[in-house]
Amino acid sequence: MSVRIRKNVGVIGLGIIGRRVADNLRERGFHVFVWNRTPRAVPNFVGSPAEVAEICDFIQIFVSDDEALLQMVQRILRNLTPDHVVMAHCTVSPDTMRAAAEMVEKRGARFLDAPFTGSKMAAENAQLVYYVGGDEAALEKVRPILTATSKEIIHIGKVGDATVIKVATNMVTAASVQAAAEALALVVKSGLPVEKFAEAMRNNGSNSATLDMKLPMMMDGNFEPHFSVKHMLKDVVIATRLARSYGVELGATEASREGLDNEIRKGRGMTIIRRLPAAIFQPGNRLKAACSLQMEKRINRSLPDWMMVLLQKQSRSLRRRRSSHRKQSRFLQRLQRSRQSRFSTTFQRSRLQRKHSIQLRN
Repeated sequence: MSVRIRKNVGVIGLGIIGRRVADNLRERGFHVFVWNRTPRAVPNFVGSPAEVAEICDFIQIFVSDDEALLQMVQRILRNLTPDHVVMAHCTVSPDTMRAAAEMVEKRGARFLDAPFTGSKMAAENAQLVYYVGGDEAALEKVRPILTATSKEIIHIGKVGDATVIKVATNMVTAASVQAAAEALALVVKSGLPVEKFAEAMRNNGSNSATLDMKLPMMMDGNFEPHFSVKHMLKDVVIATRLARSYGVELGATEASREGLDNEIRKGRGMTIIRRLPAAIFQPGNRLKAACSLQMEKRINRSLPDWMMVLLQKQSRSLRRRRSSHRKQSRFLQRLQRSRQSRFSTTFQRSRLQRKHSIQLRN
């Protein structure tokens, strides 16, 4: 059986954020033990969440949704003691966070509601910001651990309060990124250089650190996942449900939810900035004017290279589908003529047989 060492830190969930947090903790001298649903070839990968709790007094949970959080808490529950502090870093509903805290606290351990802001690069550079809800004494106990991977720690209040703040900030992120992508699509359609839009936004009052990061990626066609559409949709759904429970209407957030939901249905769930290609290259709106040579030259001048590549791929795909459709139509026409011919021959043969039979009877 493993022996617990007081300064061991357990990380459950090695996704985009979790694995970078674990790396930063190791670099800063912490003994880190990890577990993930899919086994990873990383140091101190243990056999189960229960084993993480057996070895480590401090446990950080990085999972994606409500169900996963409750499952992980259930799996570590038996090994929890009053020495443990469990930190839940996922964005879930406040009720789920409170339910997880209740289970942990019944074992005598302490629980912190600790969602964060910051995506892949922030986690890599130890620049996350933690919003913390829960006992201040427990927070002080784990502060060195959180400080090792963050630039700021904000104590919000009790368990569940930090989650509400996190959901509220993600509402702003969802709406602003979608609006920026659609604005960029409008600029592209108008034939103006996207660089001018970026320049105009740089000192605009509505600009933000998020847009400073996202706009250049949109312009370069860089859709590497930093925060997925499906996770942002999950957060927006939490926000709309929470608002309904308070009797609050969220028009902009509902619009963001609809847009994100459409992206999921179209299979573009990998990254939140995929809204841009969706706005430009919607099915049935494949820049038909490009068939005109004059319009095609205008588009070539106004669209960046990556958009032209996408457009060319879309055009080739459309031509292949049309060609396939024509071949299928010709095949069906031949089949129909063949059936009609066979029916006509059979019908004629049947008439001759009946006529011959009548003549024999006479």
